[in-house]
Amino acid sequence: MPRDFLKDTKDEYDVVVIGSGLAGLTAANTLARQGRSVLLCEQHYKLGGMATWFKRPGGHIFDISLHGFPIGMIKSCKRYWTREIADSIVQLKNIRFDNPMFSLSTTFNREDFTKLLITEFQLPEETVKAFFDAARGMNFYDDQGMTTKELFNKFFPGREDVVRLLMEPITYANGSTLEDPAISYGIVFSNFMSKGVFTFEGGTDRLIQLMHEDMKRSGVDVRINADVEKINLENGKVKSITVNGKTIRCKAIVSNSNLKLTIFNLIGEEHFDKKFIEEAKEVRLNNSSTQVYIAMKPDEQIPEETGDLLFSSTAPAFRTDLLLSRDITSRTYSFYYPRTRPEGRPRSLVVSSTNARFEDWANLSEEEYKASKDDLAETTLDALEKYVPNVRQRVDHVEVSTPKTFQRYTKHQLGSSFGTKFEGLAVSRALPEQIPGLYHAGSVGIIMSGWLGAINYGVIVSNDVDSYIMKASTSSQLADSTN
Repeated sequence: MPRDFLKDTKDEYDVVVIGSGLAGLTAANTLARQGRSVLLCEQHYKLGGMATWFKRPGGHIFDISLHGFPIGMIKSCKRYWTREIADSIVQLKNIRFDNPMFSLSTTFNREDFTKLLITEFQLPEETVKAFFDAARGMNFYDDQGMTTKELFNKFFPGREDVVRLLMEPITYANGSTLEDPAISYGIVFSNFMSKGVFTFEGGTDRLIQLMHEDMKRSGVDVRINADVEKINLENGKVKSITVNGKTIRCKAIVSNSNLKLTIFNLIGEEHFDKKFIEEAKEVRLNNSSTQVYIAMKPDEQIPEETGDLLFSSTAPAFRTDLLLSRDITSRTYSFYYPRTRPEGRPRSLVVSSTNARFEDWANLSEEEYKASKDDLAETTLDALEKYVPNVRQRVDHVEVSTPKTFQRYTKHQLGSSFGTKFEGLAVSRALPEQIPGLYHAGSVGIIMSGWLGAINYGVIVSNDVDSYIMKASTSSQLADSTN
């Protein structure tokens, strides 16, 4: 296991990585492989950030955010982590939708979606092909003015049923809305449409264990219960961090913490240009989530035809405000069968996820908060009864998390499950222009959200950091030689 933050840390490292979400873990490992001395500081007692897990009596292990990611994870994990990790990525083949507009199952790839849109939704083949080609061709440098709603209106005007099929899974995956830029939808959607939805066999606990082992081989100094309190500057550049009351010098910092927390809390707005701060203040945090974790009794199994992911809704149409409402009409069920952890005890579990607003939970009294959690558990079991008959007699454990839970354990402001909205990406990338040596690799913008986006952003940032240190070292050597 990772070590607590003790006195045996060095006084100086090349790079300090703050936070151990997948972007932070990947950045730390990549930099260590590049020959840099790296300290990874995680304020929690577990690694992983949102990609983590918890255990409960009876052999139950709940994953916080395991389902699911695009096939690109295999290539990224093989290249930046290990073949063992990449080889454990498996496909989820039964994605279900059940709502007042339609009920269907899909393998969630372009071929199957094309067939569904033509045969079940009666759309012209050329329209479907044009839509997929347009989404696939999108990139970060495209026009950011078109919204996702405008994209759908261009290809499928008046077809709310089609919008629901295409939009609901992406909203679940990263909080995307119809009002967000179309490119943020198109890039993520196309990644999934390539080959479908994938997950990690063995659970998040095994994944993080394998990542930790690889980081140790790479030479990363991994520390838990290490709460970074301040990023210290000298002459406008990164100088050190203060963590658990101790100062550690470094040449560069990669913050995997919340973008706004990094700017306004760990550093302070007085160290940035006024225009940059204005832009940073305009960055919107993404929404949060509630989750209900349901463990079946050891002898109770759920038939696998129930599905891997089930997007269930009683709402008559897809509406962003309905997805965030405390009056829940839409739930996404992740079903975990014994094959999820084939080497463990044979357990069936269900995690029900709903998008949520932090403010709906933040100001409740202790009694109101408990009552709201109890109500969420009960209404979720009521809704699950349709898919898992007699569920109350079959469950062994039920537990609820709220936006306040996510804020408590991850320190994400407002319990944001997906970092910031799209405009956060530009602010994140501009940090080293404001303060040399300061980089950010947290969840920012729809494109960089999710497991695949996190790993790839960690790689991008680590390469930037390595180049910065190399240039700084060369400049220092040249200065010494001329003196």
